[in-house]
Amino acid sequence: MLYQVLAEHLETFLSRAAGDGTLPGLPRFVERELRGYLACGLLCHGFCRVHCPSCGRDALVAFSCKGRAFCPSCGGRRMAQTAAHLVDNVLPEVPVRQWVISFPWRVRFLLARNARLCGAVRRLVLRAIFTWYRRRAGFRGHAAQGGAVCVAQRYGGALNLNLHIHALLLDGVYSAPSLHAPPIWHRADPPADEDVLRLCRTIRIRVLRLLHRRGLLDEAPDTNEQPSLLSLIAAASVQGRTALEPQAGSRLGRLGTPAVDPSAAPRAPLCANVDGFSLHAAVRVGAGQRDRLERLCRYVSRPALATGRLSLSRRGNVLLRLRHPWRDGTTHLVFEPLAFIERLASLVPFPRAHQLTYHGVLAPAAAFRDDVVPRPPSSRRRKNGSDASGCDHSYSWPELMRRVFDVDVLRCTSCGS
Repeated sequence: MLYQVLAEHLETFLSRAAGDGTLPGLPRFVERELRGYLACGLLCHGFCRVHCPSCGRDALVAFSCKGRAFCPSCGGRRMAQTAAHLVDNVLPEVPVRQWVISFPWRVRFLLARNARLCGAVRRLVLRAIFTWYRRRAGFRGHAAQGGAVCVAQRYGGALNLNLHIHALLLDGVYSAPSLHAPPIWHRADPPADEDVLRLCRTIRIRVLRLLHRRGLLDEAPDTNEQPSLLSLIAAASVQGRTALEPQAGSRLGRLGTPAVDPSAAPRAPLCANVDGFSLHAAVRVGAGQRDRLERLCRYVSRPALATGRLSLSRRGNVLLRLRHPWRDGTTHLVFEPLAFIERLASLVPFPRAHQLTYHGVLAPAAAFRDDVVPRPPSSRRRKNGSDASGCDHSYSWPELMRRVFDVDVLRCTSCGS
């Protein structure tokens, strides 16, 4: 269904995006992402031939587009590979807690447009949480270090541009008694609701201070700066509206049953909201729960779109089923085909903008990293060495299929070879 909508309406969308030439059109990387999806999984664009030597049967596997924004198959493959790599080669056998920080509309828009600003805010958020962990474990200054893996997700549940940060933090800190001694793990006491609220207020103050210092929250914008079409699409996506004519500025249609009392929803534990800044820290995985940890890693690195949530109405509109009903009872959003493609275009990340980063003792150049990360299994070590630094981080496609779906795609379906 996703392929059908793009194949029928992509050229119309691109022609409307070009407009009358008064605004800069869509960047080439956005158009390349949209067109690349139409070539994903088609044999005419290249394939791999798998031959069974026993029965002579052939199987053809089409090449993928390797998209980073919305392709479900490429995103699913990247999700499985990222989760497998984090569990096997990065996250140690210690408890891990997920911290999720989301931002107000204006800050989301600024972070989605500027990858360097997003990196600065990400470091600022982690610095505040690392400091809390050190104090919680009884350390002052930089005598101990924490570790984190961060994923910057650009999308929300309504397929809107909602840049927020998922951080998997080690639920404690490491300290080294001497320069050559191995690091020692110190567990931190679990946070309380007051701690999460205090951290959320600290993050809000520091982020706003950073934006004011860079002049990004000035009341008087620069009138000489001409906005791009991608900026208008991004701003409309953040607000849940459409940007292109003839429905520019309109909100999406909704389907569902009105809620009896939208304000009656209970307050979630370990969750704080201060002026649009939201911090959530209720998800924790204990040490040794590697299967649950891998599921959590898949969740934070999941693709933006699942085809099972999409359907077509009788009028040809796209229906998106929400993962969870909203407080007002909304269960589905209704997109015009061009408005749906507009939402997909807003989710395309900028080239060379990292979505996955490592911090603290898990950073690439951290002093304790080789002593902290798990040693790879013998089946994943390179032939010329057996140390942790010699691990091959790449996973083959059959290995990922076998790991995620328990399907051996290299076994012949005819003879079993």
